[in-house]
Amino acid sequence: MEKKDRMQDVYVLSAYETSAERFFETLLEHGTELLLDVRRKNTNQLCGFTRQRDLEYLTGKIAGAKYVHDLRFAPEPYLLEDYLKHRSGWDKFRAGYCAQMGKIDAAGLFGQEYGAYRSVCILGAGTVKRMSHSEILVKMING
Repeated sequence: MEKKDRMQDVYVLSAYETSAERFFETLLEHGTELLLDVRRKNTNQLCGFTRQRDLEYLTGKIAGAKYVHDLRFAPEPYLLEDYLKHRSGWDKFRAGYCAQMGKIDAAGLFGQEYGAYRSVCILGAGTVKRMSHSEILVKMING
C-alpha cells in the first residue's frame, strides 16, 4: 500500500520528562493502537514506568494498545554511546542513524510490519536537552 493511500497517525512520545498520567492520556487522545518502543535501553530503573516489562502490561490495560519493542529501529550501540557520552554531536549521530536506517529501508520496513495500524506511537528517549532518534524515524516514515 502506498503511503499516500493510507490514513495513519505516526507520532513520537518521549519516555522521559513526563508523568504516567500525561503519557497514557496522550496515547488515549491519539487512539493509539500500537506503542512501538525503539529504545536500545529500556529495562533499567531509570526508565521508571516506561520500563519494557511495565509498558507491556500498562499499555494494554490503560490504553488498549499493543506494545512492541523493535530493535531494528534502534541506533547501533556505538552511535548511541558516542552521542550520550558527548563524543559526537547531534549532526554526526543523525547522519549515522540515517545511514543505518537507509540500509534497512526503515520506512518500507515500518510500512510492511506496522502499516495496518491506524495510530502508532513511536517511543523514544528525547528530552528538552537531548534529541532522539525516534524523531528522525518518524520524519522518515511520514515523509
